[in-house]
Amino acid sequence: MTAVERFRELLSIPTVSRVDPAEVDDSAFGDFHAALERLYPLVHARLEREVVEGRSLLYRWAGESPGAPLLLLAHQDVVPVDGQEWGHPPFAAELVGDGEEATIHARGAIDDKGALVAILEAVEGALAEGVTPRTDVWLAFGHDEETRGTGAKAMAALLAARGIRPALVLDEGGAVVEGAVPGVGAPTAMIGVAERGVATFDLVTREAGGHASTPPRMPATARLARAIDRLRRRPFPRRLVPPVRAMLATAASHTGEPLATFFRRTSVSAPAVTAALSLLGPETNALVRTTAVVTRLEGSAGENVLATSARASVNVRLLTGDTLAGVSIHLRRAVADPLVDIELRHGDDPSPVSPWHGEAWRRLSRAVTDTLGAGTVPLPYLQLGASDSRFYTGLTDAVYRFAPFHLTRAERDALHAPDERIRVEVWLRGIRFYRALIEG
Repeated sequence: MTAVERFRELLSIPTVSRVDPAEVDDSAFGDFHAALERLYPLVHARLEREVVEGRSLLYRWAGESPGAPLLLLAHQDVVPVDGQEWGHPPFAAELVGDGEEATIHARGAIDDKGALVAILEAVEGALAEGVTPRTDVWLAFGHDEETRGTGAKAMAALLAARGIRPALVLDEGGAVVEGAVPGVGAPTAMIGVAERGVATFDLVTREAGGHASTPPRMPATARLARAIDRLRRRPFPRRLVPPVRAMLATAASHTGEPLATFFRRTSVSAPAVTAALSLLGPETNALVRTTAVVTRLEGSAGENVLATSARASVNVRLLTGDTLAGVSIHLRRAVADPLVDIELRHGDDPSPVSPWHGEAWRRLSRAVTDTLGAGTVPLPYLQLGASDSRFYTGLTDAVYRFAPFHLTRAERDALHAPDERIRVEVWLRGIRFYRALIEG
């Protein structure tokens, strides 16, 4: 069986995460674990394996010396496909096209079984060739990254209790892309040195209720709608945070004037740079401000019944340096209505910032240029989404977020959306990246 065939088999197992744990199909995760043992016999014969929090998997590959280990993260679970129309069945893992255009269509092809299986392929191949890593290599595969992250949190706590201090932690995150930074023509490996915090706040309005035929002047739903619009019209202020400054400063030597000077001298150009980034699109706007968007609405249970309470869930992504307390203050000022309650449901502050220099960064950069193209530029950046890596920042300051896959704009847009897919050649290069990182 080839690497691609193993990948397709694992993609066909619907390890779907759901917010309600009771709705999760435990048998799918059992099937996935059994398939891993069968498809990667050397990994399971020679590495120590523990099952943590019911479904998460933690492996230890003993190295030659007791130095600080390498820790590679990935997650087994995928998001649901409910209500989505796919061009290819999401769990058929169909192989479409040939040559350099051969592509696997499946939920999880990128997020995140692409990385998980590539890591196992790299380790299995190294074991078959008699490789022993210089220091220990740990693999931590969470089971609920897409919902609560309890598996990763438990594994991180377990490693901390054992005194494990990794030299480098790598999780999913950025990818090799083109056109991410204005003026940079070379492909860029976007390596997350930090990630934004994530929180859910609720806006809640209440009233006495009654029959919809006799509504009050300002029903709860109207008050809520006004609050939502006020929040939309009062965005968080723009700021240029250290990870973004580092991205621009690194990119400066790969672009021409006048952008190079703008990127290098952000102490002067920050207002113009942040204004430009906020206008270039949703992704670059999210690099320079905390974002808040309403994602769910709740009201009356009946069409002819006034809502006694109306609720809007606000998904907030916190820029480096912002806090949950500060976000709450901004929401209150933006809504400007004492009759709208603002409640924090859950949330995390932004992660610490990892260094974009030093041995861990050089090791990661070497693996990028050695396997993903000598012309590829490793760039530090601020990861916009949340990942399991946030639970491991207490173990080391060298926590990075990067998946070694060269993705087009359309491929990135398919994450959590219909027609998620990855090109075979791109995925195979990812295996070589992990192998180089392990042996580096």
